[in-house]
Amino acid sequence: MKNQPKTTDFSGQLIFLGTGTSVGVPAVGCPCDVCASTNSKNKRLRSSVILGLPEGNLLIDTTPDLRTQLLRENIGLVHAVCYTHEHADHLMGLDDLRLFPFYLGHSVPLYCEALVEKQIRKAFAYSFSDQEPTHAGATPELEFIPIETGVFPILGTSITGLRLHHGPFCVLGFRIGNIAYCTDTNNIPEESWPALADLDILIVDALRERHHPTHFTLEESLGVIERLQPKQAYLTHISHELEYEKTSEQLPDNVALAYDGLRLPLI
Repeated sequence: MKNQPKTTDFSGQLIFLGTGTSVGVPAVGCPCDVCASTNSKNKRLRSSVILGLPEGNLLIDTTPDLRTQLLRENIGLVHAVCYTHEHADHLMGLDDLRLFPFYLGHSVPLYCEALVEKQIRKAFAYSFSDQEPTHAGATPELEFIPIETGVFPILGTSITGLRLHHGPFCVLGFRIGNIAYCTDTNNIPEESWPALADLDILIVDALRERHHPTHFTLEESLGVIERLQPKQAYLTHISHELEYEKTSEQLPDNVALAYDGLRLPLI
């Protein structure tokens, strides 16, 4: 295998790899109009973004759709991964990291909280077995780097980890410069609001219009945006209950539904 992957340069950009809820859109077996839509902006893989930072590409979460997402955007290399939380739709594509140590020359750094590491070690126990691997690349080669809330360095920049609540679960949001990524949440604790001030771009969970026990509704997300007053906001982790064109017509001028493949400049 060659040491340099085939890739495109997206330094200084954030790419939405997926903007869908845990089952994706279209949902398997669903006959609704959104799931049957031919509009590409109604086709949503599981939620994730990747950022072109000064010293490499930072992936946030490893969704079950990871291989498809990276191939679609021609992203040949992931230098590090940051995890928001341990749920399956944000974790279970981790095995697709197996190729990257060939290119990097070392294990893939995983930045995560202790509970996420515990779940990874359980779900991907074969990667941490004492048994000698049958061949190089047989299992992911991983290095855990513990993070909590607050500022930490990564790939030539600094990121702020923000505590968010996802129903009864504690998860992380991230602020990179003047962009914040807050997926999978229905409550922002008071101590986290100051770190979300003066944003150019806020990316926030907006599952649907009906109440949900662990995700913001559309109305609740708009309330968060009204309080924070970012220059621009994008909604993500979207279910099949929000049709792209119809919902977009109802949104304020500084709010938009994100869609898979959308690229934003890092500010």
